[in-house]
Amino acid sequence: MTEPERKGFVGLPLQEQLQLKGLRKALTSAGIPDEDLWLRYFSIGGTVGEYEVDAYLQSLHSLPVLQRDLLAHAANELIDELPARPHAPYDEQVSLSRPLLPGEGREQRP
Repeated sequence: MTEPERKGFVGLPLQEQLQLKGLRKALTSAGIPDEDLWLRYFSIGGTVGEYEVDAYLQSLHSLPVLQRDLLAHAANELIDELPARPHAPYDEQVSLSRPLLPGEGREQRP
């Protein structure tokens, strides 16, 4: 399914809409497919079938709070398993992380 198919919230309570929006954003940002989410969710004790989870992710079906929280937990576990993204180095980290190459010099700090 494409992102435009997932835009509307059909009769979901506001709290559930906000939770679903956050879940979608996390999944999209991490590049986690819906199938991987459901498999992890099911493996940690989720009781809702893949069809119902897919309908929930499309805003077509409501889920009980516990099942929504299990989906969030499954997503967070999958996100935690992703390789760490590189961070921008601070000046001190750059100057200590590698030796000088020929022709490079260190600027004096005031």
